[in-house]
Amino acid sequence: MTTDSPGPADGLLAVAPAAASDAPVPGGAESRRWRALAAAALGQLMVAADLTIMNIALPSAQRDLHMSDPTRQWVLTTFALGYGGFLLLGGRVGELLGRRRALLIGLAGFAAASALGGAAVDTGMLLAARGLQGMFGALFTPAALALLGTTFTVPAERARAFAIFGTVMGSSSGIGLILGGVLTGYLSWRYSMYIAVPLALVAAAVTVSAVPRHTPAPAAGAPGPGAVAPGRGRVDIAGALLATVGLMALVFGFSRAQTDGWGSAGTVAALVAGAVLLAAFVLVEARVPSPLLPLRVVLHRGRGGSYLATLAIGVAVFAGFFFLTYYLQEVLGYSPTRTGVAFLPLTAGLVTGARIVGRLIVRVAIRNLLVTGLVSAAAALTLIGLLRPDSSYWAGALPALVVLGFGMGWVMMPANSIATLGAGRDAGVAGGAVMTFQQIGASLGLALLGTIAGTATTGYLGSHHAATGGPRALAQAAVVHGFNVASFAGAGFLAAAAVVVYLVVGPHGSTATGGAPAPAGPAAVPTQPAAQGETTRDPAALPGSPVALSRPSPPPRLSPAVAPAAGRLPPGASVG
Repeated sequence: MTTDSPGPADGLLAVAPAAASDAPVPGGAESRRWRALAAAALGQLMVAADLTIMNIALPSAQRDLHMSDPTRQWVLTTFALGYGGFLLLGGRVGELLGRRRALLIGLAGFAAASALGGAAVDTGMLLAARGLQGMFGALFTPAALALLGTTFTVPAERARAFAIFGTVMGSSSGIGLILGGVLTGYLSWRYSMYIAVPLALVAAAVTVSAVPRHTPAPAAGAPGPGAVAPGRGRVDIAGALLATVGLMALVFGFSRAQTDGWGSAGTVAALVAGAVLLAAFVLVEARVPSPLLPLRVVLHRGRGGSYLATLAIGVAVFAGFFFLTYYLQEVLGYSPTRTGVAFLPLTAGLVTGARIVGRLIVRVAIRNLLVTGLVSAAAALTLIGLLRPDSSYWAGALPALVVLGFGMGWVMMPANSIATLGAGRDAGVAGGAVMTFQQIGASLGLALLGTIAGTATTGYLGSHHAATGGPRALAQAAVVHGFNVASFAGAGFLAAAAVVVYLVVGPHGSTATGGAPAPAGPAAVPTQPAAQGETTRDPAALPGSPVALSRPSPPPRLSPAVAPAAGRLPPGASVG
């Protein structure tokens, strides 16, 4: 079984001596590291593309399987629930199985579920396949993020690796939309499911060649390969059930509100049950010896801020995809293929944003990057809120897609990087939590904003009468009005989230974890010499300022976290 070196106290980064320097890596090991990145990125491309690929294929699948309008949304929501609901559990299971085994099982299961969905003969079979896709994707993603977090420890390479991974993961949304359009337009919606099979086979082949069965020998004092870290031998089943059922209850409650109203007994009961179950989840995690989501992971200010940001961006992204897909096909009359191509500017905006943030992440405070991304996404939803039935693609949807993609790049790339920084044994769970919160946002966003849109649409139809253009024009105007109202609500939510993230992460990106000092010795990361009169800080405690580790430094001076263990030194003395 694959194990990691023991993590230091939360907020302090401890790595092996080779990782703390810029020493060259042997050619074979260097090649294997970047092939491991390719395997992780390709597999995540497959998983993340499936988050959006059915957006374009959904109208065709609905007609083919005789799906009702309320059920249609669950084809998207079921995947998001299976993925988001089981990501934390997937991170824990991956730690027990070992990273390579978790990656391969995740890929194989995802491919099998995709084949099942492509062969679906009714709505129930398709929904079951989508849920299984999400669950196996939830096993793959935490293992992939933890693999990157523990493989690329030199800050400059880490920034480059996560920039590549973030770009692939983010652009996969646009790729999924394009693939969904092309495959549905020229073949069938079923091939939007089948396409995952060859992608999984290629990713599995690269994984076998690049990811070793066991990690290299850990630092002194760490458990050897095959050992189970203390307290990690059990899986928190109670926590997994509470979190998953609680999220499902919330999503179900929001969805019921659209058809039954906010005051109906079913809606209120589902929402209250969801809130109670999630509160119970927090209490359980604080008490059990092997929590699914250790509270120390979330309470770390840098990670906590990144989780809030990804939750908010999940609301924006998937609501925006859902609204714009319907707008382009049902209002502007685009074909599935043309709709997929119309989403290309989103990918361009995302790649541009990720490239810019990849350069800034080593010198700009993490909170500034996250807030910029959230404000951009809020602006994109505002632009969607300004769409009208007669708006052109170039003046209406195009600017919204570019700005939305830009915001995605500015949130997801730094959020994935900071999530595993200094997480130690929690790397798998900390990385998986990023996608967990994004999928929670996607599920709740689709349900809540979809309900707001449906309510506004119904109200518009009740207060307006068909005039020029007849009933069809009235229906289109009502639907667009519903999207407008829901988009403005989403923009307000994102603006509020930006303020909260800014406050949570703290001034200048400081995490202020207050963790125990890192142990003295070669495993401690040396820091840059401080200017006279300044206090040297552990770089992991400043996730927004990893520039302190991004370039070679003169012979380092021990940080205050380490110096006391070495005894008293004369002022200004350094340790070689």
